[in-house]
Amino acid sequence: MTINERAQQLVNEFSYFDDWTDKYNYIIEMGKQLPQIDEQYKIPNYTIQGCQSQVWLHADFNNGKVYFTADSDAIITKGIIAILIKVFSDATPDEIINADLSFIDEIGLKEYLSPTRSNGLLSMLKQMQMYAYAFKNKK
Repeated sequence: MTINERAQQLVNEFSYFDDWTDKYNYIIEMGKQLPQIDEQYKIPNYTIQGCQSQVWLHADFNNGKVYFTADSDAIITKGIIAILIKVFSDATPDEIINADLSFIDEIGLKEYLSPTRSNGLLSMLKQMQMYAYAFKNKK
């Protein structure tokens, strides 16, 4: 499945909810289902700068694709990174770098997040793209 297909699937999932409270609950559930990051990556080197909460993000590169794991000390933030991992994991560096990010607006993330969480979301996206650039340049 491509990034665009996963993003569209996510947009469809969020369209089932009538109000933002239900969407928040869904984001929290996604965070609870996020596979645990290995404890060795819960150190400052893997912390995303610009997030109000602590967020750790690690990426592996196997067979030409990037795979992300993450964790956060805040439940909503953990759900937000889970959304991004669902869309961007198992993609090539070029796919991540060139991804259409309109799904973020379509599900209402920017609109309903506080300014600090919106900044954190942008920091998460930036870090994922930086990993993709690093893996692309490593080839």
